[in-house]
Amino acid sequence: MYRLSHLLLVVVIFAVVLSACAPATPQVATPTPRQVVLALGYIPSVQFAPFYVAQDKGFFADEGLEVEFRHGFETDFLKLVAAGEIPFVIASGEEVILGRARGLPVTYVAQWYSRFPVAMFALESSGIKSPKDIEGKTLGVPGPFGATYIGWKAIVYAEGIDETKVKVESIGFTQAAAVSEGKVDAAMDYIANGPVRLRLAGKDPVVFPVADYIDLPSNGLVTSEARLREEPDLVTAMTRALLRGIQYTLDNPDEAFQIALKHVPEAGGEQEKASRAVFDASLPLWTPREGRKLGHTDPEVWQQAEEFMREMGLLDTHVDITDIATNDFVKRAGF
Repeated sequence: MYRLSHLLLVVVIFAVVLSACAPATPQVATPTPRQVVLALGYIPSVQFAPFYVAQDKGFFADEGLEVEFRHGFETDFLKLVAAGEIPFVIASGEEVILGRARGLPVTYVAQWYSRFPVAMFALESSGIKSPKDIEGKTLGVPGPFGATYIGWKAIVYAEGIDETKVKVESIGFTQAAAVSEGKVDAAMDYIANGPVRLRLAGKDPVVFPVADYIDLPSNGLVTSEARLREEPDLVTAMTRALLRGIQYTLDNPDEAFQIALKHVPEAGGEQEKASRAVFDASLPLWTPREGRKLGHTDPEVWQQAEEFMREMGLLDTHVDITDIATNDFVKRAGF
């Protein structure tokens, strides 16, 4: 018995010595998420649902990113992106072209809106059956700026409208009310805004989407040329997270809308019905067109947009669009 106990004691001591000599299991440090700024539109809105989804579902975190959303004017943000002060902005295609015309070294790397989101709209009682019927009537625009004004010029260009026969009035952001109250015969607005608000008010608007007459590049992810060269992995990571957010929103609209309400609580409550209508009207604009892939942009569309903008006097000079947009990072992201 003594010998057995002695032998067991020796074995235990030997095992303890061996464990003390064994190399320690290395501790893997959790990488610190990279803080990144993504500039969005002027104010928070359910129309930014895909970005809120990417944040809440962990798509940014999966890429090692901690994203801060900032709101303001995209023209200001484009300058900051070009200067390297912030890495990313969501901007419309025509603003990227105008930015390039001003010498801003920015590049469009992923498409969000698959269709230009602006339309001319009027009440059915106006007698306007086509865009050209605006001749001899009054059209309201927020002002001679932005996507709504570009949209008006695009319809003029595509449909051969005689602008001298149209009274264009700057009405601020009151398009739905101005049309409803008869202050103007028609107005230019985002498809998911003015026409939606008229329907909620019980009116039946006639709507003429700009994209039905001319294909223009629309909202997407934009960064600087320097960022593309120096941090391609960061650009790819942001692209992948955003596209996952868009796809998840399209696949799960009810959940996505509820996530958006968490980020924009003022869109809930009494405003929830209107907010949901705006959200639902936005979904088709985010859905890839038949035969096209999520996130991919068409180089021919950029060429057409540059030509239209130059011919309509929106550009003072030719803009080289050779590398103004790329699908490389969408492909690297697996889309």
